[in-house]
Amino acid sequence: MNENEILHTVLQAQAGDNRAFGQLVTHFESSVFAVVYRRLRNSAEAAEVTQDVFLRAFRKLDQLREPERFVGWLKRIAVRLSINRVVRRPPVAICAPETLSAFGEEQAAPHDPLFAQERATQLRAGLKQLRQMDRETLEAFYFEGQSLKEMSDRFASPVGTIKRRLFTARARLKDALCDFQPA
Repeated sequence: MNENEILHTVLQAQAGDNRAFGQLVTHFESSVFAVVYRRLRNSAEAAEVTQDVFLRAFRKLDQLREPERFVGWLKRIAVRLSINRVVRRPPVAICAPETLSAFGEEQAAPHDPLFAQERATQLRAGLKQLRQMDRETLEAFYFEGQSLKEMSDRFASPVGTIKRRLFTARARLKDALCDFQPA
């Protein structure tokens, strides 16, 4: 496909033509796979992320304001989803965990419980300094273990607002806890 054909196909897909989007998938699948594989180094994961890339592109295609930039937009989605997968990937263990269990056991220092108690006291004091909404948001998420959806229902706010509140509340708690740190 040349640039004009790609642009025409993207415009058709944006207009709701699923066959046109299928043509885009067929044409760009191998290049998206290559971009993803370069970051993940695992063909099974790369194939899965490639599917996620096209699913995301299909869902967000109407938000693409400049259809002539489809190729770069698609590559950005591929890179972003690849990075997300690498960051969220669990660490790989080369040997069985039982093999290393004897080495991982550290003896607790006698002062560790005192430090834990002091940190808990400081955390409670920091939480008391926050506004009620910030405190309730942090407590619901971290102490009560509520999901973002549950918090959305509880506070009658969209999930995006809950995420913003968590971000803001954490920043304010960090500032409050800095008061307890020695200079």
